Amino acid sequence: MTSRWGWLLSQLVRRIWVRATLFSVLAIVTALIAIVVAPFIPGDLSTRIGADAVDNILGIIASSMLTVTTFSLSTMVSAYSAATSNVTPRATKLVMEDSTTQNVLATFVGSFLFSLVGIIALSTGAYGDQGRVVLFLVTIGVIVLVIVTLLRWIDHLSRLGRVTETTERVEAATIEAMRARRQRPHLGGQRLADRTDIPSVAKPVFIDRIGYIQHLDTGTLSDIAAAAEARIFVHLIPGQLVDPTRPVAFFDSGSEQDAEETAAQIATCFSVEDTRTFDQDPRFGASVLAEIASRALSPAVNDPGTAIDVISRALRVLAVWTEPVEAGQDAEVLYPDVHVPAIELDDIFDDLFTPIARDGAAIVEVGIRLQKAFATLANFRQPRFRAAAERHSKEALDRAALALGLESDLHRLQEAAKSVRDPNRVK
Repeated sequence: MTSRWGWLLSQLVRRIWVRATLFSVLAIVTALIAIVVAPFIPGDLSTRIGADAVDNILGIIASSMLTVTTFSLSTMVSAYSAATSNVTPRATKLVMEDSTTQNVLATFVGSFLFSLVGIIALSTGAYGDQGRVVLFLVTIGVIVLVIVTLLRWIDHLSRLGRVTETTERVEAATIEAMRARRQRPHLGGQRLADRTDIPSVAKPVFIDRIGYIQHLDTGTLSDIAAAAEARIFVHLIPGQLVDPTRPVAFFDSGSEQDAEETAAQIATCFSVEDTRTFDQDPRFGASVLAEIASRALSPAVNDPGTAIDVISRALRVLAVWTEPVEAGQDAEVLYPDVHVPAIELDDIFDDLFTPIARDGAAIVEVGIRLQKAFATLANFRQPRFRAAAERHSKEALDRAALALGLESDLHRLQEAAKSVRDPNRVK
């Protein structure tokens, strides 16, 4: 389980300015390293390889990289706008964290700073003839790096911000979060089967703000429980809304001393912000996928193909729940003093399929694809899949019965729904 500081660090390194800063520092160090290496270079080598041309080369790199960086930034902003308007604003964060885009921009900015520092150092005579040789060789390497980066950027631009590309990112983030939760359904703690199992004498822990839990540090909770000789019962898990009147956790300690300090320490283990994230919240990813389908089914967009594509992705997301758990992980409890409720499978089904069934009720193609998906899910070897699939199949059929105007369309949908209840029926 990732600690709170580890999670905050992972959030920080996804920011584009962090990578650009690292590349810029590396570029400046690379430009100045020639001064250190210069004494080890033969004096007549500069005339033999034409190192005098490095001034003009650096000038070309400086002017061109500034232009390319400005163009790339405008392209990136346009891609963010396209993802917001054509897919969903909730998916824009994943587009902004795209490593290829960040590496490209960081390379361009770093190349610009490298050439700028090189030109300044050359004008002051800091390099000398031997230093020019090193700078010339490094500059050739920078040119090769820029060319490779440009070719990757051209290929990447054809997909950046597109509906399919962005939907793939949402699916991948959701599957990653789902797989992590599948391996550790209680985030390493004990299973809290029902919130009514929390002892009545347990003391509540409140957080004085309104927002969503983005991360829960169960490891630190365990340390707090051990120090206070207490049991901690998590009431709200990542993805749920927090407000000052609703406890996020309870703790049952035999000692009344330092109870207020213990409650404050427990509260720091809950990272609360204004929006949800994908990391520990697979339900958020499921909701974003359904939102993409709902937007595609709106009269303004009228793109049922995207909704059908999302249904297939929803199948892959739920299929993660049928994957075998690594040996011993399902029973291994890392933090026995921390009790955490699991995500309800029915809630994930609701997040994925209810919006699509509602907004696609009048489109027979979407309805049939939904019924086929429910039939597939009903045949998975996973407890509760069949019951959830049959429930959603019936609800989708009821919605379609109210929305479809043609009797033959409804009949086709009813025939498709029969395969959900009868696993031996050919779909």
